Amino acid sequence: MFAHTLFRKRCALWLLAVGLLLPVSGCVDESSSLERVKKDGVLRVITRNSPATYFQDRNGETGFEYELVKRFADDLGVKLQIETADNLDELYARLGQLDGPQLAAAGLTASHGRQTQARFSASYLEVTPQVVYRNGQRRPTRPEGLVGQRILVLKGSSHAEQLRELQNQLPALQFEESDAVEVVDLLNMVDEGQIDLTLVDSNELAMNQVYFPNVRVAFDVGDASSLSWAVASGEDDSLLKEANAFLQRAEQNGTLQRLKDRYYGHVDVLGYVGAYTFAKHLQQRLPRYEKHFRAAAQNGQQDWRLLAAVGYQESLWQPEATSKTGVRGLMMLTQNTAQAMGVANRLDAKQSIVGGSKYFALIKDGLAAELKEPDRTWLALAAYNIGIAHLGDARKLAEAEGLDPNKWLDVKKMLPRLSQKQWYSKTRYGYARGGETVHFVQNIRRYYDILTWVTQPQLEGSKIAESGLHLPAIDKRKPPAEAAPQL
Repeated sequence: MFAHTLFRKRCALWLLAVGLLLPVSGCVDESSSLERVKKDGVLRVITRNSPATYFQDRNGETGFEYELVKRFADDLGVKLQIETADNLDELYARLGQLDGPQLAAAGLTASHGRQTQARFSASYLEVTPQVVYRNGQRRPTRPEGLVGQRILVLKGSSHAEQLRELQNQLPALQFEESDAVEVVDLLNMVDEGQIDLTLVDSNELAMNQVYFPNVRVAFDVGDASSLSWAVASGEDDSLLKEANAFLQRAEQNGTLQRLKDRYYGHVDVLGYVGAYTFAKHLQQRLPRYEKHFRAAAQNGQQDWRLLAAVGYQESLWQPEATSKTGVRGLMMLTQNTAQAMGVANRLDAKQSIVGGSKYFALIKDGLAAELKEPDRTWLALAAYNIGIAHLGDARKLAEAEGLDPNKWLDVKKMLPRLSQKQWYSKTRYGYARGGETVHFVQNIRRYYDILTWVTQPQLEGSKIAESGLHLPAIDKRKPPAEAAPQL
């Protein structure tokens, strides 16, 4: 009897234990990766901080990969959370972690060496690997010409794999890999002769070649390759299938083509258009809008010539101007900026000028109090172009170098570093096209000085002349182009 009772108690305890365990096992989340993304309401994506993938400019987050994956997140009805990796090895390692990002969108090639680390989506962009060299140096025309050259490529990239495969045929071929650089750094090193050759994809070269006048294509390496997104390896392919379906729709509805045209179909050149063209536009275009510049400047206590110089740099004084990135009008305002400044119609010249004047004044007033004229104006122009956040990064870099962060001449030395990985990786806001900003400000200063020169008899009092914004008086015996100040 005792044994039977003991047996029944043990059975009851066992059943109780089983009963307690069953709910616990039932708490394990066996939902698919796609279901978890929708349940959490967030798609976590890892990428690279580079001009072809993801970076921040004065209009916010941008980049080809960012734009495409943001549309995917919107299609899923979830928020997009971007994470960045310092190099490709780190990117794949974090993608494979249990609590890591669910998707990698970083201009990735489904190379043989990565197939075991991740699974790749359908292709959304065809690119051609290219060897680039410096103009004036001996141009290699086939793989044998790579032997004996100083070659540097991104560590862990498909280009490094291609070179290793070539080494099977050309044992004397040598190259180095680095995780401390990005594509822009490699092109810059070729442009300046620090290395002889590098390998980049055709899309990234097309986007950046205008900034590196000495870079030339030597030859294509192999066939075109496909860029894809990646998810962690495993049996769960629900998110991958959804990504493939989205990419197919994006191809069919023209989304992909529009993004390709926007980022790779044109070259956005910021440059001095020449004194002749500027002089012609002074006669033909400025008279139509001068009264608007004067009125906006008077209301905002600004120099109308400076506003006019900004307008010329932005649109060549064309009120209907529209860029590939969606900014519009004579002052090239974004939709958000226009709304914030009370501009109902960006293509209306008067409204655009008033909006641009208000926006520039807002930026200038938002700068640190210790910034004094004329540097305050030049730094405000830089912030107008690149954003206050990136300007702050450049000022911090200047201070770290023992330079004066309150002086334009010192800060402009640091701005190009925002496009070099060894520097922007140390900043808070990452990659930015700081070199473009330097050109932007210098161009405006040139236009401003010429405008000051040609309107000198019409100066309204001594305040403008004493402001220090324009450089010493231009020699009137020379045409404006020859007298342009050396900045």
